[in-house]
Amino acid sequence: MNYNWNWNIFWETAPDGAGTYMDSLIAGMWWTLATAALAWIIALVLGAVIGTIRTTPNKWAVKFANGYVELFRNIPLLVQMFLWYFVMPELVPTDMGNWLKALPNAPFITAVLSLGFFTSARVAVQVSTGINALPRGQRMAGTALGLTLPQTYRYVLLPMAFRIIIPSLTNEVAAIIKNSSVALTIGLMELTASARSMQEFSFQVFEAFTAATLIYLAVSVIAIVLANLLEKFLAVPGFITSGSAKTGGQ
Repeated sequence: MNYNWNWNIFWETAPDGAGTYMDSLIAGMWWTLATAALAWIIALVLGAVIGTIRTTPNKWAVKFANGYVELFRNIPLLVQMFLWYFVMPELVPTDMGNWLKALPNAPFITAVLSLGFFTSARVAVQVSTGINALPRGQRMAGTALGLTLPQTYRYVLLPMAFRIIIPSLTNEVAAIIKNSSVALTIGLMELTASARSMQEFSFQVFEAFTAATLIYLAVSVIAIVLANLLEKFLAVPGFITSGSAKTGGQ
């Protein structure tokens, strides 16, 4: 293969004049981390709420929560991102739609919302699975103590459920970092988009995407190591073994 390798390309000035190609990749990494972090906050909060509702005795609430999960989990992320970015501003009132289109960071906001709602459906499944994995006696014990249903969830079920689903949530953290790359399709200059831009201007394809790969790998490894440390610290004997959740009797 006749390809001119040039690993010094990272220190050459990028066409945008904002710095070197390496500066562009680092800036893209920060956009990736910001998008993934804010989307994860949305996903964790909504996922906890929806996942909890899926285990309540109210059948209509359960149907709503299940519908939410099926809606956001089964539509491809790319399609959802396009809907949020191109379709949503046309569905709201005109003034609001124009305001949304004029936002200076519209691709970033759209990516955070889209990725957050998409991942929240996956988190909801993990939360409901964790709650259902607990022995029935725990819910009954809460009732015997005179706790209301919300109090039973808050003080008894959810603390235990979250501790046993940490391995699954670790996978979702890694996934949300990788899925943030889809945001390049709506114009967000995250890491993949920065690498693609570098490749288009310099024609150094392998160097650009090798650097992006190594950065993604480093970020994911750090996130997984931190999650594993949290898992070990919060592990419940009999419920978490060798990085996977399992049920245990009491």
